[in-house]
Amino acid sequence: MSDTSIPALLRQYTEGDPLAFTPLVQHYQAPLLAFARGMLGSRGGHEDVVQEAFLRLAKKPPNLDDLYSKNEGSEVARDPNQEAAHLSAWLHRVTRNLCVDMMRSEAKRRDREHTVAATEATGGGLSAVEAQDTREAVERGLDQLPPEQREVLVLRLLGEKSYREIADITGKKLGTIGWLISRGLSTLSRELGSLVETEAASAKPNTDGLNLA
Repeated sequence: MSDTSIPALLRQYTEGDPLAFTPLVQHYQAPLLAFARGMLGSRGGHEDVVQEAFLRLAKKPPNLDDLYSKNEGSEVARDPNQEAAHLSAWLHRVTRNLCVDMMRSEAKRRDREHTVAATEATGGGLSAVEAQDTREAVERGLDQLPPEQREVLVLRLLGEKSYREIADITGKKLGTIGWLISRGLSTLSRELGSLVETEAASAKPNTDGLNLA
């Protein structure tokens, strides 16, 4: 499905067409599940979180018209790509907040799983292992990080979001995001070896050196 068709589906739904909601779920379900899984780690619950995010979308979807300044008597050119990005950021913010709520209610889990994850970490570089094993190793490593570092790295490494998209989702400044990614990747690189070395080299704790692509 093209991103440019997403705003039309959302408008159809808000105007009373319930059938338009299903393709919206199908379009965003996989990236939101990956994001929630990365945020929550081995505690599980990512499916419940994403389901709740879609319920909130169904009950009170964002108003895409808020993207445009309202100048009485003038037509505003709509940008479907910008509207789709706005909806994606809205869904990621809702999912993120639900994950944070769940993590706060299970704070004691972090100490217990830190030891477990350390025993499961691979000893050598991950460049030679297969893709699925690599992804699982990265997820185990992410699960050991502080929540703020884990959040931005999940969006960057697993969600393939740009720094600007991460800023839109989290509400953090670009410099803060760069610093969190740099610190998080430094920790991951010690555990996972060469897998994250390239990304770590490009992350800087200030906006001057940020790779915003």
